[in-house]
Amino acid sequence: MGQFDSSTEAALARLKSESLSSSPVEEKVDKILTLGGIILEAVGVKGASGATRFFTTLKNLAVNKDEGNLIYFGDALIDDIRRLYRFYEELKQRIDEQISSPEFNAVISNATLYITRTNVESRLRRLAHLIVNGVKENDLGLEILDDMMRAAVELTDWDVIVLGKMYESQKQLLSTRNWSSGWSEQVGHIWTNWGTIFGLGEDQHLNLRSALARLQSLGLIGEAQTNFVKDGSLARQAFGLLPEGKKFYERLQEIAAKK
Repeated sequence: MGQFDSSTEAALARLKSESLSSSPVEEKVDKILTLGGIILEAVGVKGASGATRFFTTLKNLAVNKDEGNLIYFGDALIDDIRRLYRFYEELKQRIDEQISSPEFNAVISNATLYITRTNVESRLRRLAHLIVNGVKENDLGLEILDDMMRAAVELTDWDVIVLGKMYESQKQLLSTRNWSSGWSEQVGHIWTNWGTIFGLGEDQHLNLRSALARLQSLGLIGEAQTNFVKDGSLARQAFGLLPEGKKFYERLQEIAAKK
């Protein structure tokens, strides 16, 4: 653990120090304030030499953004790994091996691609949670984690809340193999109480549908074909938690829940 702290934290400290010495906040504010003027130059309103300045400014803004994301992600990752060592001392040797493995390096390298796709801190924290829980579970397969990291940066906080409510109401369905009825039918039975599950009124169903659409597009939930009847009316279009969704939500929660 000490070795990990020294090398990783030293790298973050250097990055932060270099950032502070160049006053990135002041530079970014200045660039944002002048960006409109540069655009006017680029389109010919204030001269004809603005195009190059415009693209250079965009490049500098992107670098500053990615640098800030990298620092935030690095802090979150270190914090989660500290927590992992603290709460799972019996796994220390395996954790050491995982963190020193080529697989871990590959995962971190892949994560940097997703860091550039969002500027939302909660999404960057999700990336850290997924990776560190992958270390705990001895499961750093890049194919599985790649899908999870994509979901981490594409889902909104509301989407994750919806997934969590589906997890709490349906997780038992995925752990029960001796069903007396099919998965779709059981999902239908649960889904008839969707208003209670999600705590939404009828006028908020479009917000729910937006979240369901994003979760479905990422393969975390699936539509259940059901004609279950309750109180003389058909159940609403039903959605069920898939194994990938269950695993994704659990990976997000375990480290985050420990203080």
